[in-house]
Amino acid sequence: MGQIKVEKDVAGIKGLCVIEPAIHGDSRGYFMETYNQHDMEEAGIYITFVQDNQSMSTKGVLRGLHFQKNYPQTKLVRAIKGTVFDVAVDLRSGSETYGKWYGIELSEENKKQFLIPRGFAHGFLVLSDTAEFCYKCDDFYHANDEGGMAWNDPKIGIEWPCVVGEYKGSASAEGYKLDGEPLNLSDKDQKWLGIEDTF
Repeated sequence: MGQIKVEKDVAGIKGLCVIEPAIHGDSRGYFMETYNQHDMEEAGIYITFVQDNQSMSTKGVLRGLHFQKNYPQTKLVRAIKGTVFDVAVDLRSGSETYGKWYGIELSEENKKQFLIPRGFAHGFLVLSDTAEFCYKCDDFYHANDEGGMAWNDPKIGIEWPCVVGEYKGSASAEGYKLDGEPLNLSDKDQKWLGIEDTF
């Protein structure tokens, strides 16, 4: 027990948590528990995860901002290789922090995990040459349930690290660069609308 350190309600956004596991290391390497239900419940977090996902992306890839329309998911995310800047945006109706965002660097070095409750949009930007990203979900994947909104919406104002470019009224990545190289977004992610036109 007691193998995690939990920072709750980060940036004043209820439900968002940063979790740091205890690392047991020596000259041979390290060991850590990546998930322990007893520790989570001891910290006051009661979630049943049903699906694990993993993705690999190259530097400059930005995925998001995504949410589920009818089957919302709580996610516990982490980077197991490389570094990403991970972002959650509060979309909960009636929330005092509706539209507020929080971002955190997740890396294989810091081994931090980010708990994102249901009702948030989520996205991440790859800062390293490659990154492998994995996340636990408390509901299964449902086809055709993904929604999204513009990653660069000035109404939200996410400060993506090291990204330069000028908002031109859409989610297009045209003209945006990370360390001098163009950002890499899917065609779908360049067509989402801003928060005011999405809800």
